[in-house]
Amino acid sequence: MKPRQPISVLVIEDDPGDLYFIREILSESKAMRVDMVHSGKISAAIKQMEAGPFDIILTDLQLPDSTGMATLFAVQSYAPDTPVIVLSGLLDEELAIKAVREGAQDYLVKGSFDGNLLIRSILYSIERKKLLMQLENSLREIKTLKGLIPICAWCRKLRDDDGYWKLVETYIMEHTNAAFTHGICPECAKKARAEFDEHKKSRLMGNDEKKD
Repeated sequence: MKPRQPISVLVIEDDPGDLYFIREILSESKAMRVDMVHSGKISAAIKQMEAGPFDIILTDLQLPDSTGMATLFAVQSYAPDTPVIVLSGLLDEELAIKAVREGAQDYLVKGSFDGNLLIRSILYSIERKKLLMQLENSLREIKTLKGLIPICAWCRKLRDDDGYWKLVETYIMEHTNAAFTHGICPECAKKARAEFDEHKKSRLMGNDEKKD
């Protein structure tokens, strides 16, 4: 069995007691392996974020050099693709909702969660962030189809950026995650039936002429 890759975690926390609690939870986890990095200030955390990407960031909002939502915004500006969990000492429902609305994956109040809840929140947050990024990428790809697209007025092929003419379904599948199923619309079905009936009628008339 291939060993699981460790999850890189940046913990931004200035309280020694809270830091010890978090470190113990992460080190004793059986659900995941963890490489933990710690910063006590947002200024130090920024250097850590610039040094390399993390799988997830756990941050307090009240730090010696940053407070409140400004802390979350600072983290997001330097690590926009990394999921963030807020670990706060404030039981503030309004702040929690605002933090999640602004992009935090979760808001946990210190002293009210155990190791299982924190580990589960970390794993879920990483997966949710991946799904959100996939959705955002898909939406960006779809938006590329909103511009002017050269199309042949005769055969309806589309010209790509390299100058090649491609079928509509080929072009769309290359630029989005869409797939095609094939059918026939009622109007085309009616035309096809009329052509079939006309062809059948012609064959019957030809056979009658041969008999005469």
